Amino acid sequence: MRTMTMHADGTGQRLARLLSSAIDSSGKSRRDIAREAGLHKDTLLRVLRGSREFTVDEADRILSACGIPAPAVLCLVASGRDDLAASWLRSGFVEFLDRFYRELPGALREGLGERMDEIPPRWALGASRLLAKQLARHVDELSVREFS
Repeated sequence: MRTMTMHADGTGQRLARLLSSAIDSSGKSRRDIAREAGLHKDTLLRVLRGSREFTVDEADRILSACGIPAPAVLCLVASGRDDLAASWLRSGFVEFLDRFYRELPGALREGLGERMDEIPPRWALGASRLLAKQLARHVDELSVREFS
């Protein structure tokens, strides 16, 4: 199990702050979150204060106890986008993102097959922008249909 380091790159500290925010917005007590996550309440408090290292699995269990899709939030924090993770914490978009992360590898494998090795990393930014524009158009089309 990978341990999040509280000192090395700040990822553990950023995630600890995000976990604290998730708990505060959950409507549950820290004691209840600790119980549901399978942690002692003092252990949870030390994690949130940054005085105890924690595993990705523990962070996953804490977020899940808060009713938040953990994989999407953990991916955002790991990629340095904890600002987005924090702002999307309680939105429906984090649920979309969670499902998207789960479905994307299979969809890419199905769509590209053996050609996956031909895709250069430099295409990632353009592909992400293209996808975002396509999703925006789709949302606009659905809004127009619903309005009329």
